[in-house]
Amino acid sequence: MYRVIAIVVAGLSLAACSSTPEWMSIDALKPAPILDTVQFESTPPGAEAKTSNGQTCRTPCALALPTNAPLTVTFALNGYMPDQESLEIVSVSGTDTKLEPNPVVVELSPAAPPPKPVKKPVAKKKVSAKKPAPKPAAAANPPPAASTAAAPAQQPAASPWPAPQQPKQ
Repeated sequence: MYRVIAIVVAGLSLAACSSTPEWMSIDALKPAPILDTVQFESTPPGAEAKTSNGQTCRTPCALALPTNAPLTVTFALNGYMPDQESLEIVSVSGTDTKLEPNPVVVELSPAAPPPKPVKKPVAKKKVSAKKPAPKPAAAANPPPAASTAAAPAQQPAASPWPAPQQPKQ
């Protein structure tokens, strides 16, 4: 009986090692990055400000950004050219770090209208008013042959097969 209890306790303790709670992890002991609140403004307002770490907001707005690395912010608004600003890390009093410029102010320039599609002119068929020239009468109606005997014999085209024999009369 004691052996069964010892095996169950050992099994539960091993299972507990694989699922440690978050408060016991080593990552919990690392300090959180220092955050700085940065204001974003644009002319015209309503532009989407998207940082290089994935945070977004609509201007005018503010975001709490980590100060451990420089960031870039892209401003986009329909009908306007996108704009990009860089945020640099600045040390203040040796230990505190802040992002500058703060506030970030951009003026978006209107985008050029899309080019109009060029329509190709449709070529019209020319209708001629002239009638075709009449054919000569001799070629149109050949004179009837007087007799079949007088007509020259036609030569058959060359053929790879032997020519049929003519019946005797």
